[in-house]
Amino acid sequence: MIIKSYEVSKINLKKNLFYLFYGENEGYKKQIIEEKFKKIYIKNVHTYEENEILQNQENFFNTILTKSFFENEKLIIINRATDKIKTVIDEILEKEIEDLVLVVNAQILDKKSKLRSFFEKNKKTICVAFYADSSETLSSIINNFFRENKIPVSQQSINLIVQRCRGDRLNLQNELEKIRSFTRNKKTIDIKDLLKLTNIAENYSVSELIDNCLAKNKKKTINILNENNYSLDDCILIIRTFLIKSKRLLRLSKEIDNNKNIDEIISSFKPPIFWKDKDIIKQQIQSWSYNNIKNLIYKINETELIIKKNSINALNILSDFIIEQTTINN
Repeated sequence: MIIKSYEVSKINLKKNLFYLFYGENEGYKKQIIEEKFKKIYIKNVHTYEENEILQNQENFFNTILTKSFFENEKLIIINRATDKIKTVIDEILEKEIEDLVLVVNAQILDKKSKLRSFFEKNKKTICVAFYADSSETLSSIINNFFRENKIPVSQQSINLIVQRCRGDRLNLQNELEKIRSFTRNKKTIDIKDLLKLTNIAENYSVSELIDNCLAKNKKKTINILNENNYSLDDCILIIRTFLIKSKRLLRLSKEIDNNKNIDEIISSFKPPIFWKDKDIIKQQIQSWSYNNIKNLIYKINETELIIKKNSINALNILSDFIIEQTTINN
């Protein structure tokens, strides 16, 4: 069953239990999941990446089938979903599991997608497309915010905030929260205040994402992927950063084979490694063998080619590749 994104307030959680949210508007999807679902289930929320489930389906079904005495309904969220997860969805429906609400979060899905088609045509499921917010929509949200808080604001200020949030509703909410805190003890704000207060997309850096991946910090890596709304343009930046850092790790690994003193090698390395990065670099060195890093570099180059040939699925391909590297044994 299809409903429009502006109709999500009509969702009946007692009647409808299975949802597919797809599209590029990650901020809007996250807002709905937080406000409409997580606030109700609070302690019984289980979040997965598609790859986690596909690699260990037995563990996944054990989790959703097991019910403790103190548990009510469970909320299962599957992020970065693709058509690969459809067989798992079919099995969940076949088992008719009680007290289970499922939200499948996917990026852009074309009309040929089996996952999208299934959720659109099945009477038991809800399918919602979340398209990018227009400048008009974001301006309307900002206007309502200032009106409700009785803060006078110029159109120039509104335009600045729209520009700074990069068209993403989640970034917009972050900026409005900062403005709310700033105006708690004063009821005016001007363009100079906004220039100092707001900033473009307070995201984890690409460098931090790759560093944690190479250090095999799986939980942190997944968290960074979930907390950021990377665009298709970011994919090449991320994969190139991955390649640069992997080549540096290869050089470090080679030197360590000749000299076992890790601290000495890191301290004398050129170009210099910043002091705050030394601990995570050590984790990376201990997590990868020299031969495995060489193989990783080949895979990165192959993945870049695949991404360039499949731009529509680039984010899914890249996310799967990054998470996969955190689970590979050395």
